[in-house]
Parts: sequence; structure tokens; C-alpha cells
Amino acid sequence: MATTVRRPLRFDAIDQVLADADALADAEAKGELQRLGAWTLGQALNHLAAWADFAYGGYPFQVPTFIRLLARPMKTRALTKPLKPGMRLPKVSGGTLATDIIPTAEALPRFRQSFGRLSSEPPNQPHPIFGPLTHDEWIKMHLRHAELHLSFQSPGR
Repeated sequence: MATTVRRPLRFDAIDQVLADADALADAEAKGELQRLGAWTLGQALNHLAAWADFAYGGYPFQVPTFIRLLARPMKTRALTKPLKPGMRLPKVSGGTLATDIIPTAEALPRFRQSFGRLSSEPPNQPHPIFGPLTHDEWIKMHLRHAELHLSFQSPGR
């Protein structure tokens, strides 16, 4: 199986991911965006926004207790190391949620709103695997998620 070359990313703050999303959207508008994976930019931004919103409105699935117990020791790694592509939710069509193909012009404002909320307001739901997280931990979790999905988009040809 061939490995896709992705753009190396590391976000330390929400402002960085917002600036990157804006740069990618600008590159797309100029016809310069290079997709390094299967998803469109709008699809990735919408997916990231939806997952950030789940942290406030609740997750539409439950993780079995034995999986939560087995995975909890991996919390520090999930907060500090890059996420690996290809993770799939069992019993979920397509392996994940919020994968609708959405135009970037529609997805970017939703993404900015969701991540802006994350910046200023701690989520009120427990993480489906790791349980309660601090505000800083929630931000790190979503930054790692954004690194994964935005690494499949490149602003230049």
C-alpha cells in the first residue's frame, strides 16, 4: 500500500489553525490548493467543526466501557503526538461522522465559529474515550485532529 505524502503540521494554538484554514481557503479560491488525500477542503473543515461541536452538544455514539478502559492510558499520546490516519469508528458508515461534501465557502465560517467557541468556552461534555478533559486538553485534542485532516491539503502547487 502506497503512503500518501502529507504536509507536516504542528499547531500550538487555535489562532494558528484558523490562519492555516484561511490560507488553504485562499489557495483554493486562486486554484492553487493541492489535495493530498481524498477529502475536499470544505469536507475536512466541516468534519473538524462538527467534532468540535460534539464536545458541547454531545457525541452521537457511545464507546463501550472496555474500549474506554483500554484506551485511557493513551490520553497523553493523543494530546501530544500526531494522530494517525485511518482510524475508523466501528459500526459507523464510512468510519467517521460529518463527512458530507460541503463547499469551502460554507464550511470555513462554521469551522471558524466552532474553533472560536473552543478557544473561549470549555466544552461541557466528556470525551467519548478519555472522559472529562480540561479546557487546555480539549484544545490540544482538536488541534491534533486539525493537524491530521489539514495535512492532506497543501496551499501551493
